[in-house]
Amino acid sequence: MSTEETSRYVRLRVELVVEVQDADAVAEAALRRVAEDLEVPEAERAHAESAVTEDTAEALAYLVDPFDLVSEVPGIELQQASWSSEPIEYDPDSPEWDFGEDDGGDDGGANVDGDGRARGIG
Repeated sequence: MSTEETSRYVRLRVELVVEVQDADAVAEAALRRVAEDLEVPEAERAHAESAVTEDTAEALAYLVDPFDLVSEVPGIELQQASWSSEPIEYDPDSPEWDFGEDDGGDDGGANVDGDGRARGIG
């Protein structure tokens, strides 16, 4: 591929840390999503229901869809997506939790405070 062809593609990295305040509500929402997903084969459905019931991170991963993040953006088409979710230890006061620090600094994005307001657009 030429540089012109490859420059049309952009890798968008998004990292979120969420606080699960009601694990049962997350699991219930994921179970509803599994039930509504008609493309999931029956054998997979039982596995998905078990996974989202037993693991809140799995339930959240089932509910979050990267397509939803970009589907309304004009002029783009999602080509590929992958995502994962895992429980973590989180200390918002720790310097290791500064977004953008692990990749060499400013990534042109915005950090968002817990109230949803952007802080420090880069």
